[in-house]
Amino acid sequence: MAKDHNGEVEVTCSFCGKSQDEVKKLIAGPTVYICNECIDLCNEIVSEDRQQALESQLEASTLKPYDIKAHLDEYVIGQEQAKKVLAVAVHNHYKRIEAQGSTDGSEVELQKSNILLVGPTGSGKTLLAQTLA
Repeated sequence: MAKDHNGEVEVTCSFCGKSQDEVKKLIAGPTVYICNECIDLCNEIVSEDRQQALESQLEASTLKPYDIKAHLDEYVIGQEQAKKVLAVAVHNHYKRIEAQGSTDGSEVELQKSNILLVGPTGSGKTLLAQTLA
């Protein structure tokens, strides 16, 4: 905020510096002001971030069990049966998430399943879980 030539306090946007006369709306916060143009810009940025998150989620949901197992093969030696089961479970998990997010009116419900990894110390249970994460 600065004083104009009449000695009055001129309120300006804390982000872009435009005065109250240059914008349609100026919203006051506890110690700052923001104009409608900066709000629109912020909304665009948040919208782009949401879109990118949706695209990356969609990318993950298109992974096939074969691709997921191939990723596990890069890090985990052996444990073929466990890798196959986990790959299918992860694929089904993404399909279920995608089905919940769709609004096509479909009545199909994919049930959630759990996996319990059991084995001796050092057999790779934690490594499998960390690799998937």
